[in-house]
This record gives sequence, C-alpha cells and structure tokens, in this order.
Amino acid sequence: MEPMESTPPVVQIKGIRDGLLVTFADIPWEEQRAALMQQIHEKASFFQGARLAIDVGNQPLKVNDLVDLRDWLSEQTINLWAVISESPTTEHTAQLLGLATRISKPRPEENHHVLDGVPSDQALFISKTIRSGTRIEYPGTVVVFGDVNPGAEIVAEGNVIVWGRVRGVIHAGSKGDRSVFICALDLSANQLRIADEVSAMLNPQKDPKPEIASINEEGKLQAELWHSGETNIRK
Repeated sequence: MEPMESTPPVVQIKGIRDGLLVTFADIPWEEQRAALMQQIHEKASFFQGARLAIDVGNQPLKVNDLVDLRDWLSEQTINLWAVISESPTTEHTAQLLGLATRISKPRPEENHHVLDGVPSDQALFISKTIRSGTRIEYPGTVVVFGDVNPGAEIVAEGNVIVWGRVRGVIHAGSKGDRSVFICALDLSANQLRIADEVSAMLNPQKDPKPEIASINEEGKLQAELWHSGETNIRK
C-alpha cells in the first residue's frame, strides 16, 4: 500500500542534542508565532523547562518580534536560545539579542531494541497526548505516555513506544533500521511504517489489547499481541 499523502503540519518538533528544534511551514510570522503558542498551550507539561531553538526559514524578523517571543516563552518557563534563519536581517537580530544562530546536528544513536533497556538519556519521553497537526521527529527512541491522535505523526530513528492509543501515523526506523519495533496499548493507527515497510490502515478494535509491530522473518510488517509467548498475529 502506498503511503497516504497529507498536508505538512504548520509546526514540527524535533529533539536535538541541546533541547527542542521547532520548524515552521512557509507562512507569515504572525501565523507561525500563533501556531507555536497554541502548541505550547496544548502541551504545557511537555515544553515546561525546555531549551528551544526555532527555525523560521526566510522570515525577516526585527528586534521587537524576537523580544516579544522570548519574553512570552520565558513566562512559560521556556528558554529561547537559538534562532535559525536564511534571512540576514533575522540572523543579525538574533545575534544582537545574544541568541545562537547555529545549532549542532543530532548525534547518531546506538541501536537499542529491548524495551526494558531503553536508556533515558537516549530517548525522548513525552508525557502528553500528541494532537492532530503535530509532527515529532527524533534521532532515537520515542516514548509517549498518552495517545497519538488522528492527524499526528511520530518519526523516530529508533523504536516508538506508546503507553496509550495510536490513531495517527508512526514511522520507526526512519533511517532504514528494520530491527526496531512499534508498540502501543491500542495499535489502531492510520499508518504504521518501519524502515520502508508500510502497513495498511488498522481498524479500531472493540476490545483493544496491547500490540507490538515489527518486521518478521519474511520481511513483512506485522502486529501481534504484546505478551511474552503470544503468537497470534493481527493481519
């Protein structure tokens, strides 16, 4: 089955070495700023205490634009430390305010495929439901204590573990690792993907049970009950 096309989200969030990187769709600054504020209001516990870098593309921002945003973020206990832009005006403004204009690339992560062995310093933990329109991208394992709603997307180079209900799109092994897994308490996703293997839509179950999806010995993506010794495979 071919991957479903969807409109790119206005706000994309990626975990990086120094905190969180937020990138925006190519829309006016006022709309970018409003979309970011909405995301922060909806996921206050996720953003609390975060170090935030934003990539605003070619938006020409002036001092007042960044000062207003920095002060508002500070009120939410969020530290704006970097502004990335293709605009010389924005880059100069950020430098005047003492903000970084370059960020380090994410570190390659070692593979960890045993659930009990996922190290906290190499995984992104999210204690919040991921809502529609949000895309989270991370160079390692992602653990969600909440639901992944329809219209939300998680892209991880490692495993994806959801302690809740999945209705959105999950892509594990995004750099081609076929030995990773996706597991959830209710795995009824719009689409699952591991490396380049894509599932059909999984219909909601009347009596959902925890499931784990992986690539089997035949090279196909399958989901089975998340219990030791179970062999019942969900087609």
